[in-house]
Amino acid sequence: MSREMTAILATDCGSTTTKAILIEKVGEEYRQTFRGESPTTVEAPFDDVTRGVLNAIQEIEELSGRKILDGEKILTPAEEGRGVDIYVSTSSAGGGLQMMVAGVVMAMTAESAQRCALGAGAIVMDVLAGNDGRAAHEKIERIRVLRPDMILLSGGTDGGTVSHVVELAEYIRAADPKPRLGGSFKLPVIFAGNKDARGRIQEILGDRTALVMADNIRPILERENLAPARHKIHDLFLEHVMAQAPGYGVLMGWTGAPIMPTPAAVGLIMENAARAQGLNLLGVDIGGATTDVFSVVDGQFTRTVSANLGMSYSISNVLAEAGIEKIERWLADPLAEQEMRNRIKNKMIRPTTIPQTQADLALEQAVAREALRLALDQHKALAVGLKGVQQERTIADAFEQEEGGKSLIDLYRIDLIIGSGGILSHAPHRVQAMMMMIDAYQPLGLTQFAVDSIFMMPHLGVLSEVNERAATEVFLKDCLVPLGSCLAAEGRAKRGDPCFAYTIRFADGGLVQGTLRFGEILRIDLPPGAEADLQAEPSKSFDLGAGKGKAVKLQAKGGVVGLILDARGRPLALAEEESERVAQLRTWAKAVDLYPK
Repeated sequence: MSREMTAILATDCGSTTTKAILIEKVGEEYRQTFRGESPTTVEAPFDDVTRGVLNAIQEIEELSGRKILDGEKILTPAEEGRGVDIYVSTSSAGGGLQMMVAGVVMAMTAESAQRCALGAGAIVMDVLAGNDGRAAHEKIERIRVLRPDMILLSGGTDGGTVSHVVELAEYIRAADPKPRLGGSFKLPVIFAGNKDARGRIQEILGDRTALVMADNIRPILERENLAPARHKIHDLFLEHVMAQAPGYGVLMGWTGAPIMPTPAAVGLIMENAARAQGLNLLGVDIGGATTDVFSVVDGQFTRTVSANLGMSYSISNVLAEAGIEKIERWLADPLAEQEMRNRIKNKMIRPTTIPQTQADLALEQAVAREALRLALDQHKALAVGLKGVQQERTIADAFEQEEGGKSLIDLYRIDLIIGSGGILSHAPHRVQAMMMMIDAYQPLGLTQFAVDSIFMMPHLGVLSEVNERAATEVFLKDCLVPLGSCLAAEGRAKRGDPCFAYTIRFADGGLVQGTLRFGEILRIDLPPGAEADLQAEPSKSFDLGAGKGKAVKLQAKGGVVGLILDARGRPLALAEEESERVAQLRTWAKAVDLYPK
């Protein structure tokens, strides 16, 4: 079936906008050909998500000249330039999938439950644990007030103590939480803890909740098994949460594959693309309210969501968490503190506004650097191994496990960093997107960068479940815009001391040589599709990936920005004195042409 598909329709029902894309077979390859969008209509006055979906599809009809709808029916299969072979969709409308998780010990079963829920595409509203320091009445009140879409309850190894996880179940019963959607419907609770406790959990929660049992996510302390509970989360998301949202019952009848939560679909396409190319990648989707970070390292995938870090609704949280000084340090034209605060608060209360001046743009991009940095720090904190050596994790929840809880994100080993979200995808100049990610993530060695052109990763993620070839081809050819590569040295020295010497040989025979000094950055043209042989020899204080002072030979890939050689050192340190820092920022901006005329 997948080889015969010639036309594919996909939608992503976001919290504010429903985006539709048409994918067609052009010659022997799949390409994204047309796109339409419409305001999402899940809330009043429409209370029907299908209205927005139909409007977005009608826009594709008008642009493409292809008849797809017969009234409110999608024509399938495709034949002679009309209809489509399959329709698929993702959704984060109505706030997406909002969950609470609970475990007996915060650093063990509760953390595993959190990883499980995040991997399934959920926003984790709170993590309850027997040792989280809150009194019983505080936990009960928290459950009652948050009104999650579902709760994942874990705790206890198989055959271990029962009393602690039973206590957590009693808190849930006492709270008697009402679901966010559907007045007459019971809240789904997944129990994925000690199998010996199932009888007691059934007695406590069976009559008050829609209780479902899953295999223990920590059957023994040294092993984690997240896949069964994750599948239950997806099933309940469709059966309970989506079914209660206005219009989703009809929408589910149209689709040729189950509707997926948007973040889970984004993670899936990243995992597939990384596997297809044999890459270690890091991806970020920075939105108005949340920032999702994804990583695929040695085929192992994870996702974290920073629910308090975003560029509109949550922009004040970035200010509060990072601090005014951290944001101010990125401004080459400093603003008075009160002026900065006012502009940031205005963005929060008017989330759809866009920067009108270069000063406005510089401030937003300064905030974005801190949001990206903080979200990666949170990702690293959760991307740690268990104290054991065995694992059973799959897409959306897998990590190589190591002793000692060491983070599994090694920036030397990241081959590709992908940016998505308005501040990155719609930056006025692509070099600004690349520099935001370089400054925030501080990559090491040679790293490729790309951005999602029009945020079609969710569509491609759900499509990959039914036609992986089409999804991967469109992801690589139409979705990703290659920005280029960055070679960065780790180390510190006195400003002006030699950092590394470089020799670049281009395919046309051209040659560029030079030496970068500590504190300098250089941009070299290397267009999309081009490659160059790059040799670099660091001074004894610096490391380019082979060890301090050891030369490297690499293949640099081009992009719309080109090749960035970064000798500013790692960790990146800006001057503390304001005039010196401003001079530093202006020099760097000029070197990479950050604000082209």
